[in-house]
Amino acid sequence: MGAFHQGHLQLMQAAREENDRVVVSLFVNPTQFGKGEDFERYPRNLERDIELAAQVGVDVLFAPSNEEIYPRPGCSIQVAEVADLWEGEIRPHHFSGVATVVCKLFNIVRCDAAYFGQKDLQQCIVIQRVIADLNLPVRFSRQPTIRETDGLAMSSRNQYLSPEHRALAPMLYRQLSECREIIIDTQRPENDVDRALRDSASALEAAGFRVDYFELIELDSARPVREFSIPCALIVAAKIGHTRLIDNILI
Repeated sequence: MGAFHQGHLQLMQAAREENDRVVVSLFVNPTQFGKGEDFERYPRNLERDIELAAQVGVDVLFAPSNEEIYPRPGCSIQVAEVADLWEGEIRPHHFSGVATVVCKLFNIVRCDAAYFGQKDLQQCIVIQRVIADLNLPVRFSRQPTIRETDGLAMSSRNQYLSPEHRALAPMLYRQLSECREIIIDTQRPENDVDRALRDSASALEAAGFRVDYFELIELDSARPVREFSIPCALIVAAKIGHTRLIDNILI
């Protein structure tokens, strides 16, 4: 959605290394924003984004207008189950907007492979489900989260943070890492894992965050899980000041 940072550039570089031609879509998608969210003030800097994309060897930057993507009220994609949890519960219709615009962009660009960042993990799960269920001929590549030196996951919304809140923000990743170590150290009974999740959320609340969720999920379904023989991840969403941050860590 623009306001490119090193996380975006890493996706472009990965695509550049593995493909003959790289197309980057840049579109602040109105249908994935809810009432009262930050669509109007979302960071936009097209000139800078064009320059950065060119520097990493992008062949085409596709930056359509709202009218080009949505010429009239039309079809939308609903993704059952995986889109109803976590972000989907807190932001109704968000993932319908994401799934619809991504499917439209896939069809416009006719891409062979698509590169997404792990930072938006549930979004990755939703898009993988769309590709599988609609039989889209696209190879999905989830790329690692790119972080600042203090651990904060890079995000265009980080620029909303005040200096005070920017200093607190890396605590999200620290709590994820500490909780991950507790889970990995011993195959704990369920109640101990639940306690670790609660303690992590409480530590964030005590520091001034308002936590929406801190949970252990299965990577395929996004459902809560207490079983460690399957791929899973810790996910968190929390607000500090007026800025809402999300992050995750794989187990």
